[in-house]
Amino acid sequence: MKLLGISGTIIGSKTGIIVRRVLEEVKNKHSDIEVEYLDMMDYDVQFCDGREPSTYSEDTKKVMEMVSTADFYIIGTPIFQGSITGVLKNLFDLINPNDFRNKVMGFVANGGTYQHYLVIENQLKPIAGYFRAFVAPSYVYAHSDHFNQHNELVDSNVLERIHYLADEVVFMQKALRSNHPNLVD
Repeated sequence: MKLLGISGTIIGSKTGIIVRRVLEEVKNKHSDIEVEYLDMMDYDVQFCDGREPSTYSEDTKKVMEMVSTADFYIIGTPIFQGSITGVLKNLFDLINPNDFRNKVMGFVANGGTYQHYLVIENQLKPIAGYFRAFVAPSYVYAHSDHFNQHNELVDSNVLERIHYLADEVVFMQKALRSNHPNLVD
């Protein structure tokens, strides 16, 4: 099983730090899970415009392939103007909705106000519902105050939520695979 962590931004480092921490937690506890990290900063992804997928640039096709072939996800975004990034929205638009169907999604986000955690509830979870994906009950939201001056996560509550999220996505994916193999294969 492959877990793909996605940092859905092309600016800043905090989102990637959180996503990678969840992936590290999974790697440390579950050696049977293949972990891959997709940092949208590393790719020049074209805007979705409805064209045939094979006509997109190599970077765009590579990202689409990485997302489409993963078995489950940790998806991260900073919150800008009370919403997910355009980069992440564009990524969702590029992927065939059937490629997310019956897969587990866990969410992480970061922002400059404590209320922005609501974006996970009011935007990301409904998007997952549209895709007919399974959503981990836990999520991680980190405020700038949760990082030290070296950009390290130091808040014990955030670190605990990372622990729970890592456990939940793996538990859910394994349970789906063992109890309902027709849903995930």
